[in-house]
Amino acid sequence: MKDLNLAKLTANKPSQERVQMLILGSGPAGLSAALYAARANMNPVILTGMELGGQVSLTYTIENYPGFPEGVGGAELVQLFQKQAERFGARIEFDTATEVDLSQRPFLIKTYNGEYLAETLIVTTGATPKHLGIPGEVDLTGRGVSYCATCDGWFFKDKDVVVIGGGDSALEEGLFLTRYAKSVTIIHRRDELRAGAILQKRAFDNPKIKFIWNSVLTKIHGADKVTAVHMRNVVSEEVSDMPIDGVFIFIGHDPNTGLFKNQLEMNEQGYLVADKLMHTNVPGVFAAGEVADPTFRQVVTSAGMGAAAAMQAIHFIEQNTESQSEMIAGV
Repeated sequence: MKDLNLAKLTANKPSQERVQMLILGSGPAGLSAALYAARANMNPVILTGMELGGQVSLTYTIENYPGFPEGVGGAELVQLFQKQAERFGARIEFDTATEVDLSQRPFLIKTYNGEYLAETLIVTTGATPKHLGIPGEVDLTGRGVSYCATCDGWFFKDKDVVVIGGGDSALEEGLFLTRYAKSVTIIHRRDELRAGAILQKRAFDNPKIKFIWNSVLTKIHGADKVTAVHMRNVVSEEVSDMPIDGVFIFIGHDPNTGLFKNQLEMNEQGYLVADKLMHTNVPGVFAAGEVADPTFRQVVTSAGMGAAAAMQAIHFIEQNTESQSEMIAGV
């Protein structure tokens, strides 16, 4: 009976695989890291997370990635990244890490489908959109409140929508929404935009786009769907309601670093702290892309960081392999 119970416990234990390099995240940083690692015969395994390609896959058009003078769709670019990495032997697993233990190496990473023991770990988990934290936002998400114009824009054909934010993302998504919406009103808490000059010009020149300055949303109205927004002018303190069909929120991102609390060093905003060689405070763990980059947050910089992280991880593996060989030989 004792042996039978032991057999049952063993059968229920998640499968465990040992890998040289595990990459968490499948955006530009993760797929670039996979490409470089695969070309060095490191047999990298990539855990995609909830979305293959991350936020980039939801971007309608990327116009500033080198080699695509006419621009390229975010989903298409991710597919090209994936195809190139897999060509050299990278393995992509549609799975998500749920727990990590970085106290000893190999590092233990638990997922929904199993467990990995990784000699090196590259963290490219990216960031997720910030929420306003106002009444109605959560209840009406998916019923008029959205964080992705390319995902939901079609549902607002000939409707009036507002876009919250003043950076590149807000204007890019606002311009995209003009393909469908009757009108797009950009609401910004300041009196000038933070977006790049070209995007600003396009937005100001678009007849469908209007602006409301120095204002913030304090409530989103609606029962089964969005019907209006409640606003406050931060200068005059005047409040007003605006009938509307949709609310698109683009006010920044929070880094996806919850798994690494009390294990990896983070800054005040929760971004992973990595040196110029992508090293974290734990030897053998590297960070790349938006999870460690609150400043640039571009596809091209994330891809470069991913390549650098992979090169350093390869160097780390080679150094430790040599050290182990010397110990065995008694050098």
